[in-house]
Amino acid sequence: MVLLRRLLGDVLRERRREQGRTLREVSASARASLGYLSEVERGQKEASSELLSSLCSALEVPLSDVLREVQGTSTWESLAASARILRDQAMTDVVLVPDGYHALRVHAIADELGLDASVSPSGNRGSVRDYAEETAAVAVGLGLRRVADR
Repeated sequence: MVLLRRLLGDVLRERRREQGRTLREVSASARASLGYLSEVERGQKEASSELLSSLCSALEVPLSDVLREVQGTSTWESLAASARILRDQAMTDVVLVPDGYHALRVHAIADELGLDASVSPSGNRGSVRDYAEETAAVAVGLGLRRVADR
Protein backbone atom coordinates (compact mmCIF):
# COMPACT_ATOMS: atom_id res chain seq x y z
CA MET A 1 0.00 0.00 0.00
CA VAL A 2 1.34 3.43 -0.94
CA LEU A 3 1.15 5.95 1.89
CA LEU A 4 -0.03 9.50 1.26
CA ARG A 5 2.95 10.89 3.19
CA ARG A 6 5.34 9.09 0.81
CA LEU A 7 3.56 10.44 -2.28
CA LEU A 8 3.54 13.97 -0.84
CA GLY A 9 7.22 13.69 0.04
CA ASP A 10 8.10 12.52 -3.47
CA VAL A 11 6.23 15.43 -5.06
CA LEU A 12 7.75 18.01 -2.71
CA ARG A 13 11.27 16.66 -3.29
CA GLU A 14 10.77 16.62 -7.05
CA ARG A 15 9.55 20.23 -7.05
CA ARG A 16 12.50 21.33 -4.88
CA ARG A 17 15.01 19.58 -7.13
CA GLU A 18 13.40 21.02 -10.27
CA GLN A 19 14.17 24.45 -8.82
CA GLY A 20 17.76 23.44 -8.04
CA ARG A 21 17.26 24.25 -4.37
CA THR A 22 18.71 22.50 -1.35
CA LEU A 23 16.84 21.18 1.67
CA ARG A 24 18.56 23.89 3.72
CA GLU A 25 17.26 26.67 1.45
CA VAL A 26 13.69 25.41 1.46
CA SER A 27 13.67 24.67 5.18
CA ALA A 28 14.85 28.23 5.89
CA SER A 29 12.20 29.73 3.56
CA ALA A 30 9.47 27.55 5.08
CA ARG A 31 10.76 28.12 8.63
CA ALA A 32 10.86 24.37 9.17
CA SER A 33 13.50 22.12 10.69
CA LEU A 34 15.95 20.79 8.11
CA GLY A 35 15.82 17.30 9.63
CA TYR A 36 12.03 17.26 9.73
CA LEU A 37 11.76 18.43 6.11
CA SER A 38 14.16 15.65 5.12
CA GLU A 39 11.94 13.10 6.87
CA VAL A 40 8.82 14.54 5.20
CA GLU A 41 10.46 14.26 1.76
CA ARG A 42 11.40 10.63 2.45
CA GLY A 43 7.85 9.84 3.58
CA GLN A 44 8.93 9.06 7.12
CA LYS A 45 6.94 11.83 8.81
CA GLU A 46 3.47 13.25 8.26
CA ALA A 47 3.39 16.94 7.37
CA SER A 48 0.74 19.06 9.06
CA SER A 49 -1.48 21.24 6.89
CA GLU A 50 0.43 24.27 8.22
CA LEU A 51 3.77 22.78 7.21
CA LEU A 52 2.47 21.79 3.77
CA SER A 53 1.23 25.33 3.28
CA SER A 54 4.63 26.76 4.34
CA LEU A 55 6.52 24.36 2.08
CA CYS A 56 4.32 25.15 -0.90
CA SER A 57 4.78 28.87 -0.28
CA ALA A 58 8.55 28.41 -0.02
CA LEU A 59 8.52 26.45 -3.29
CA GLU A 60 6.08 28.93 -4.89
CA VAL A 61 3.82 26.03 -5.84
CA PRO A 62 0.08 26.07 -5.07
CA LEU A 63 -0.91 23.38 -2.57
CA SER A 64 -3.72 22.40 -4.95
CA ASP A 65 -1.10 21.52 -7.61
CA VAL A 66 0.81 19.32 -5.17
CA LEU A 67 -2.37 17.53 -4.10
CA ARG A 68 -3.48 17.10 -7.71
CA GLU A 69 -0.14 15.53 -8.56
CA VAL A 70 -0.40 13.16 -5.60
CA GLN A 71 -3.93 12.21 -6.64
CA GLY A 72 -2.77 11.57 -10.19
CA THR A 73 -0.29 8.97 -9.03
CA SER A 74 -2.85 6.91 -7.19
CA THR A 75 -6.04 7.02 -9.30
CA TRP A 76 -5.52 3.50 -10.65
CA GLU A 77 -4.71 2.10 -7.20
CA SER A 78 -7.78 3.76 -5.67
CA LEU A 79 -10.11 2.47 -8.37
CA ALA A 80 -8.55 -1.01 -8.26
CA ALA A 81 -9.13 -1.20 -4.51
CA SER A 82 -12.72 0.02 -4.95
CA ALA A 83 -13.31 -2.49 -7.76
CA ARG A 84 -12.22 -5.39 -5.51
CA ILE A 85 -14.63 -4.27 -2.78
CA LEU A 86 -17.47 -3.79 -5.25
CA ARG A 87 -16.92 -7.20 -6.86
CA ASP A 88 -17.01 -8.81 -3.42
CA GLN A 89 -20.48 -7.29 -3.09
CA ALA A 90 -21.45 -8.44 -6.64
CA MET A 91 -21.61 -4.82 -7.86
CA THR A 92 -19.92 -3.38 -10.92
CA ASP A 93 -22.13 -0.40 -11.84
CA VAL A 94 -20.60 2.80 -10.50
CA VAL A 95 -20.88 6.55 -10.86
CA LEU A 96 -17.52 8.29 -10.65
CA VAL A 97 -17.17 12.04 -10.00
CA PRO A 98 -13.63 13.16 -10.91
CA ASP A 99 -12.34 16.62 -11.72
CA GLY A 100 -13.40 17.60 -15.21
CA TYR A 101 -10.02 17.10 -16.80
CA HIS A 102 -9.56 13.61 -15.28
CA ALA A 103 -12.87 12.25 -16.57
CA LEU A 104 -11.52 10.42 -19.62
CA ARG A 105 -8.67 8.78 -17.71
CA VAL A 106 -10.94 7.72 -14.85
CA HIS A 107 -13.43 6.19 -17.29
CA ALA A 108 -10.67 4.31 -19.14
CA ILE A 109 -9.26 2.94 -15.86
CA ALA A 110 -12.73 1.87 -14.71
CA ASP A 111 -13.25 0.03 -18.01
CA GLU A 112 -9.90 -1.68 -17.64
CA LEU A 113 -10.88 -2.83 -14.15
CA GLY A 114 -14.18 -4.26 -15.34
CA LEU A 115 -16.42 -1.59 -13.86
CA ASP A 116 -19.49 -0.36 -15.73
CA ALA A 117 -18.82 3.30 -15.03
CA SER A 118 -20.80 6.43 -15.62
CA VAL A 119 -18.57 9.46 -15.22
CA SER A 120 -20.04 12.73 -14.01
CA PRO A 121 -17.29 15.36 -13.84
CA SER A 122 -17.45 17.77 -10.93
CA GLY A 123 -17.77 21.49 -11.49
CA ASN A 124 -14.03 21.98 -10.95
CA ARG A 125 -12.43 23.19 -14.12
CA GLY A 126 -8.77 22.90 -14.93
CA SER A 127 -6.66 25.25 -16.97
CA VAL A 128 -6.04 24.82 -20.69
CA ARG A 129 -2.69 23.31 -19.78
CA ASP A 130 -4.40 20.78 -17.46
CA TYR A 131 -6.73 19.72 -20.28
CA ALA A 132 -3.85 19.41 -22.75
CA GLU A 133 -1.80 17.27 -20.36
CA GLU A 134 -4.76 15.05 -19.53
CA THR A 135 -5.67 14.64 -23.22
CA ALA A 136 -2.09 13.59 -23.97
CA ALA A 137 -2.05 11.15 -21.03
CA VAL A 138 -5.31 9.55 -22.14
CA ALA A 139 -4.13 9.33 -25.77
CA VAL A 140 -0.89 7.65 -24.74
CA GLY A 141 -2.75 5.25 -22.43
CA LEU A 142 -5.27 4.30 -25.09
CA GLY A 143 -2.51 3.91 -27.69
CA LEU A 144 -0.50 1.63 -25.43
CA ARG A 145 -3.60 -0.45 -24.67
CA ARG A 146 -4.28 -0.90 -28.42
CA VAL A 147 -0.68 -1.99 -29.02
CA ALA A 148 -0.90 -4.44 -26.10
CA ASP A 149 -4.18 -5.86 -27.45
CA ARG A 150 -2.60 -6.82 -30.80
